[in-house]
Amino acid sequence: MAKLSSGDLDWLDDLFTDVPTSYYPSFDAAPCKPPESVNKYIYVVVYSIVFLLNVVGNSLVILVIWHNKLKRSSTDVYLLNLAIADLMFAVTLPFWAAYKAHEWVFGIFMCKFVCILQEVNFYSGILLLACISVDRYLAIVHATEAVTQKRQWVKYISLSIWIFSFVIALPTILFKTVFLSPKNGFICHEDIGAENTYHWKIIIRIGRHLAGFFIPLLIMLFCYGFTIKTLFQTKSMQKQRAMKVILAVVLVFLICWLPYNITVIVDSLMRTSYINETCELRDRLDLAISVTEIFGYSHSCINPILYAFIGQKFRQSFLRIMAGKGLISKEIVSRYGRSSSIMSTSGNTSTTI
Repeated sequence: MAKLSSGDLDWLDDLFTDVPTSYYPSFDAAPCKPPESVNKYIYVVVYSIVFLLNVVGNSLVILVIWHNKLKRSSTDVYLLNLAIADLMFAVTLPFWAAYKAHEWVFGIFMCKFVCILQEVNFYSGILLLACISVDRYLAIVHATEAVTQKRQWVKYISLSIWIFSFVIALPTILFKTVFLSPKNGFICHEDIGAENTYHWKIIIRIGRHLAGFFIPLLIMLFCYGFTIKTLFQTKSMQKQRAMKVILAVVLVFLICWLPYNITVIVDSLMRTSYINETCELRDRLDLAISVTEIFGYSHSCINPILYAFIGQKFRQSFLRIMAGKGLISKEIVSRYGRSSSIMSTSGNTSTTI
């Protein structure tokens, strides 16, 4: 892949001047002060830690679920795809760390590629969580309608999620490019384009967040609302333990990604003049995007930690794998199994959580 050379500067400079000034304000000429920003070394440290935890944790999740191939439930299939999505996102973190520390030096192709990996991870993540909520709803609220027929569709549903996530992330390929910023050097950013296309591109941006975040969120709230109501009426500790892990996964996802999505929606409304733009609001919003982005990126390494600390079945399965490889004695596995009530399984519960 050819890198941007000094001969490209004139073209990039012309392209830069076509971008609305609300994207790259000239602080030297404008009355606004330069916005506050998060220290670049915080990005490097956080992204490096997230990268290591992501690769190790999600690799273990994939290993555990893959090892339980014969006992794998529909929830496990969704969790497997979720771990794969997070592992794919880990590939982008070294690029983001280098970008935040300096400037974008990887060219236009990698700008588009890294950004689309990020967005596919985000959209597939919440859609898979929505599918898990529907899966738990059917298994617990409508247990009599058993779930045998839907299991054969899980692979097709997962494939559809990946395709839909890629399609909804396609505008990234069209809009993302590399600019030469007077303040920050080369930057990987959206090319909103001319004024006559500006508003419809912002509308697409809002629509993607509605379809890819808020609608799946409503599905989760509906399904888990009825599921929790049903669990209150049952004495099945096994189902309640599984729900603890799943609810923790959903809650962490919301904590990490909801602030970022709300911030982006507000930013989009301000760019379309539905919200009056001021220097103070723009500076605060830019800072909010930087901070909430860190939380969002950190999410990719948290699920395996939840499985390890809350999911008894995950720990049990992992110990069995280690015993099978001769790394620990089988007595430890048996002792752990007797100390918990996780040995019984059913077709409606996950072998992982």
